[in-house]
Amino acid sequence: VQLQASGGGLVQAGGSLTLSCIVSGSIFSIRAMGWYRQAPGKQREWVATIGSSYYTNYVVSVKGRFTISRDNAKNAVYLQMNSLKPEDTGVYYCNTFPASDLWGQGTQVTVSS
Repeated sequence: VQLQASGGGLVQAGGSLTLSCIVSGSIFSIRAMGWYRQAPGKQREWVATIGSSYYTNYVVSVKGRFTISRDNAKNAVYLQMNSLKPEDTGVYYCNTFPASDLWGQGTQVTVSS
């Protein structure tokens, strides 16, 4: 399994970003997928999940601001992030849910105040 996240960048507080993740080498459509993030000096945390049946779940801190989605035809999972806050800063990763040990290269999101 290879996981490649992209779409990060520098944005002002209140702005938006959309992250993308392409998954290869796996039967993507039957797996629940998740987004995770690691802030500077902190442990990596779970952010959002989308199941094979498109059920979604979010950590409380991003509910109402982030939206996870998937496109099985493209083996892709997305994270639309709106109303970004400085505390959303970190490296964002996609992985299966629950997470496997195969962490790909994340994408940096920096939110300035």
